[in-house]
Amino acid sequence: MEIKNIESIEQFQQIVEDNDEFVLLKNSLTCPISAAANQEYESFSGQADIPLFRLHLQHARELSNYIAETYQIKHESPQVIKVEDGKPVWNTSHSNITVNSLESNCI
Repeated sequence: MEIKNIESIEQFQQIVEDNDEFVLLKNSLTCPISAAANQEYESFSGQADIPLFRLHLQHARELSNYIAETYQIKHESPQVIKVEDGKPVWNTSHSNITVNSLESNCI
C-alpha cells in the first residue's frame, strides 16, 4: 500500500471520515531513530492492505499536536498509531516500530 504524506488537520479529519481503519506514522526528518522507523514502515507498506499515512513533524506540528490531544496519546517521535472506527486501538514508538510489530498489530 502506498504511504501518503499528510500535513493538515483537515486532511486528517477527512482520512478518519473516509477510512474504517488506517495506520499513521509520526516521523521526524532529523532524527536517526525516526529514519530507522520510517524504513521499517516503508518495508511494511509492501505487504499492508490497510491505508498508510505519514506526517513529518517539521511540516505538521499543529497536526501532530491535534492528534495527541484528540486521542489522548502522549506525543512521541517516531510514533505509529493504528485507528479503527475513529479511535486509536494501538500505538508504539521508537525502536518498537518494526515490520514484525506492524504485521502483528496492523494486519
